[in-house]
Amino acid sequence: MIHRDFTKWYACGLALSMITTASYAKEKTIRNEAPVKKPNILVVLCDDLGYSDVGFNGSKDIITPQIDRLANTGTIFTSAYVSHPFCGPSRASILTGRYPQCIGAQFNLKDDGSRTDDGVPVSETFMSNVLHDAGYYTAAIGKWHLGFSTRFQPNHRGFDEFYGFLAGGHDYFPDKFGPAYLQQKKSGKLPIREYITPLLHNEQEVEETQYLTDAFSRETVRIVTESAKKKQPFFIYLAYNAPHVPLQAKAEDLKKFESIKNKDRQTYAAMVYAVDRGVGEIVKALKANGQFENTLIVFLSDNGGNIDHGANNDPLKGTKGDTWEGGYRVPMFFLWPKSIPAGQHFDYPVSALDLYPTFAHLAKAKIPENKILDGKDIFESVQNGQNPRENQPIFALRYRFGYCDVGAREGDWKALRMGNEPWQLFNVKEDIGEHHDLSGRFPEKLRELVAKTEEWSKTHGKPLWYYTIGDKEMWDNGQMPNYSQTFEISKWILSPSSD
Repeated sequence: MIHRDFTKWYACGLALSMITTASYAKEKTIRNEAPVKKPNILVVLCDDLGYSDVGFNGSKDIITPQIDRLANTGTIFTSAYVSHPFCGPSRASILTGRYPQCIGAQFNLKDDGSRTDDGVPVSETFMSNVLHDAGYYTAAIGKWHLGFSTRFQPNHRGFDEFYGFLAGGHDYFPDKFGPAYLQQKKSGKLPIREYITPLLHNEQEVEETQYLTDAFSRETVRIVTESAKKKQPFFIYLAYNAPHVPLQAKAEDLKKFESIKNKDRQTYAAMVYAVDRGVGEIVKALKANGQFENTLIVFLSDNGGNIDHGANNDPLKGTKGDTWEGGYRVPMFFLWPKSIPAGQHFDYPVSALDLYPTFAHLAKAKIPENKILDGKDIFESVQNGQNPRENQPIFALRYRFGYCDVGAREGDWKALRMGNEPWQLFNVKEDIGEHHDLSGRFPEKLRELVAKTEEWSKTHGKPLWYYTIGDKEMWDNGQMPNYSQTFEISKWILSPSSD
């Protein structure tokens, strides 16, 4: 089942990035010239973290001193995007370096306990595979959400070690979810909701006793400490499920935010603070083991914050699930002492798709000849403060019932379509909140971006799975993806004189 339409998926990305592919081939000759030894790589990925819910991105009520200290001594990306405004497709994209529409991962996998035999195609080489083959000790901690069957699990996708859960979310307190799981298992009532299932260490169930965010930080500290004894660098993919719902926080963390009167916001803030505390413990371990100076730390969120559950995306418009900026523009920074500029605010657009080729470059890893990557190696651009993708858009597209939400950012410009509304055009550098539609003043720029987006869409494949039966029915009867309607602009666009 996972191989249907493979040829189409394999071709995905070629149309949108012929120039990128050609330049990427040239870059391969440069990659072995890096003057530094292979760095450890630590990715800290939050779940549904709002754009302004960390201090370094302007939070006024949530304190994140440990994260801020790292961000402010590294490079902060003010225009960082993920490839999709939902977690499953976004995470698939990070680890494969592909747009999710290109690999059949357009929808989230279900969390209802059914555990269907679906997952990110094994034909896709994960970044963990190439880093492992380049001599890295690889570990995935936390949330997976990329497939339940054995062949889709972390230990079969290039990770030496896994500690976490396979679903898209989980309850946080073991003393609550543990007994609930055992009671339902004893009753024989199936399926069992994924949010209460036991955690896994590699492929074995384990009995956890700590608040989940603390547990994932603890396991990361363990791997950092153990790796200091190995004669190989590490790659750790630390995928916190915080601050994703359910909103559950420790009493001592809640106490720090007593001044926040909104209950959801207070709990959300405490959950973010738990992440910050864990990051501090991990950095402490890195420094104690003499690893900090040669570790690249990357911090980001998998998509925009969910403003219905405590998040704040200001000054961006929109929420998780949107192609407004608030749906898929995320807080992000790089820190690698002496190798990444300190105190830099990098304003050019970058994508989470760029992590795969950038890590491969730094690891001096060999990328398979047939591996398509939709991102770019941005390391040299970040070092030099240069735009890594002149005239190359960053896309996002979400299927809805009968139409698509679409965003395409190129330079300062962004074309947007939300639902059945007309296409709009924004200068998001000057108008970050997307308040002033400029499509009437610059119709040719809008047409150009929409044409590039439509060309990109022609390479998309059919989904390998659907989140609901309704999604499948809409796809089968032609109401999704319905691109012919999505990319129609002639009846909407205004002439310059009519603006």
